[in-house]
Amino acid sequence: MVQQLVNASAHPFRLAALVALLSLTSLPPAIAQERQEKATIAPTTTDVIRDHFAAFDQRTPVPGMVYVVVKQGGVAVVAIKGVQSIGGAPITPDTRFRIASMSKAFTALAILKLRDDGRLRLDDLAEQHVPEMRGWTYPTSDAPRIRIRDLLAHVSGMVTDDPWGDRQQSLSETDFTAMIAAGVPWSRVGQSAHEYSNTGYALLGRIITNASGKPYQAYIRDTILTPLGMTATGYEIRDVPQDRLAVGYRWQDEKWVPEPVMPDGAFGAMGGMHTTANDYAKWVAFLLSAWPARDGADAGPVKRATVREMVQGLNFVRVGPRRGAPEGDTCRHATAYGMGMRITSDCDMGTTLEHGGGYPGYGSYVVLAPERGAAVFAFTNRTYQAPAVPVWQSLWAMARSGDISAQAVPVNPLLTQMHAAARAAYAAGDLKPLEGKLAMNFLMDRDAAHWRQEFARLKGEVGECPTAEPLVATGNLSTGFRWNCAKGKLDGQILLSPTNPPAIQALRFYPQPN
Repeated sequence: MVQQLVNASAHPFRLAALVALLSLTSLPPAIAQERQEKATIAPTTTDVIRDHFAAFDQRTPVPGMVYVVVKQGGVAVVAIKGVQSIGGAPITPDTRFRIASMSKAFTALAILKLRDDGRLRLDDLAEQHVPEMRGWTYPTSDAPRIRIRDLLAHVSGMVTDDPWGDRQQSLSETDFTAMIAAGVPWSRVGQSAHEYSNTGYALLGRIITNASGKPYQAYIRDTILTPLGMTATGYEIRDVPQDRLAVGYRWQDEKWVPEPVMPDGAFGAMGGMHTTANDYAKWVAFLLSAWPARDGADAGPVKRATVREMVQGLNFVRVGPRRGAPEGDTCRHATAYGMGMRITSDCDMGTTLEHGGGYPGYGSYVVLAPERGAAVFAFTNRTYQAPAVPVWQSLWAMARSGDISAQAVPVNPLLTQMHAAARAAYAAGDLKPLEGKLAMNFLMDRDAAHWRQEFARLKGEVGECPTAEPLVATGNLSTGFRWNCAKGKLDGQILLSPTNPPAIQALRFYPQPN
């Protein structure tokens, strides 16, 4: 059940109810209901999230906003604020917003789906699928020609084209063809650095059209949107009923000024999608459902393994502070561009997928934390006002409160057996209990006599260790452990070998005396 917002009447945000459960439409109702029941967070956490978004709205007021928290495949929170148009109807979960560059993830997944279906390869030269690119002159004689993979990761060498690219939304396919044939100026040699390119994703849209045999928008609709039940999502903004559209505004001369309405065109693949909170939540839940890797049939429109592939980038990592973190925060974000998503390593969330959407009249942001089974996204109808800070702050608040937690790696029974043998070896003071369980390198790295000396040294520091904490697996063939000892703790690691059967290649100890 959707969590209620405390003191909503005294706050600009109010409770809304999502019409649809966040689950694949093919799931039986009982399973969908079970997922929804897991999507709960504490009322105090809901209040903290509300306050973060209220602070954003105070700093940068917007005519309207909706934010949604997704947890374990269901809706934990959905809140709305403001109006669809100045003096008009209030925002609802079914209000249509343009989400700008958050459209890129759909384009990337469509490319991966076409790869799965044998229509293209990621290492294909883009010009194999866009013939007009074949006459391009590259910046140097040794510059690599652009691959599809380069376009996905923004390493083609084309110049960053924000905000120019946003105003190309309505470009006709004919004019885009002429633009491609004329070639492009170069910012740098390709594959040498990340440089964000809307034109690159427009080219991916053309590749999807040519490889699939149907217009880009139709392929996205048929392959992704319709199977997920995203019936209120599309590209042509003129098809949206006015009573359901969030009109886009900018703040100018101390008043709200509507932005021009740009029809859909050749640049739709880079940022043309419009959607609702209800629909986009289904997309987010689908992406999260790809984690963790597991046995069983794929139920979605694209394979789980293919969705997880979106986190793979091309190694151009940027490091910086966490936006919106409390004062004194020492965690740094390491971010690379994957496929349609920025991939960020976060101290609290682990690996995350994030992206913003900035567009004339709109701002949006999403962060998915698949290792915790949660995500937050928000839409606004003010130019380039993407609520990135409160989205991140909401996830951190849920982690701190314990409302979301890291999904434990299952412990391989073989690791349990090896751990028990290691404990017996420590108690005995020699390696006899580990006979038959050691990889060929183990005694070459430290012989049995020196292991006896090591056990004696460790016992001198922490004493005997009668009990142990539950194992914390770091993979199927590795685990951390902690033993409770007479004079402190003994932390350690067991690492098995890449052989059949696996054996212990490393046994490491880290004493923590009282």
